[in-house]
Amino acid sequence: MTQLMTLLLAAWLFPAGPIYQFNVSAIDGAKLDLSKYKGKHILIVNTASRCGYTKQYADLQKLYDKYKDKLVVIGFPANNFGGQEPGSNAEIQDFCKANYGVTFPMAEKVSVKGSDMHPLFQWLTQKSQNGVMDADIRWNFTKFLVDAKGNLVAVYPSSVNPMSEDITKHLN
Repeated sequence: MTQLMTLLLAAWLFPAGPIYQFNVSAIDGAKLDLSKYKGKHILIVNTASRCGYTKQYADLQKLYDKYKDKLVVIGFPANNFGGQEPGSNAEIQDFCKANYGVTFPMAEKVSVKGSDMHPLFQWLTQKSQNGVMDADIRWNFTKFLVDAKGNLVAVYPSSVNPMSEDITKHLN
């Protein structure tokens, strides 16, 4: 009971903060400090190279190119669904550049579901952490849109194309 009270008090005293608290490892081993994207929207996508939605890399790149003054796209390779991202970070990076010309930032391969879920994806999927909503990642290419102030504003399932008006209406 005491532990529960402590957690509730901590949640009340330290409400969920914006996404800028996170630093992640980039696919090339460098650090990716999300605070450097203050003032821009961030679209975070869990990706996979052997998925039926893998072709969305092309539209993610188009979205990034078209809105790069106000949006950054960050891909997070994950092997949580059907073993569709078995490659190493280097193999994934080479695949993305060679097949889709990806220039937007890519993080290292992470887990987006389960007991080893990356802390950023815990923040994205748990209202207790993001202060906005609970979300479920059901497959590869789930998209999380964060506004220019670092707050989660929308979650889109795999079937939503990156160039859809559902997403671009937040950027126009």
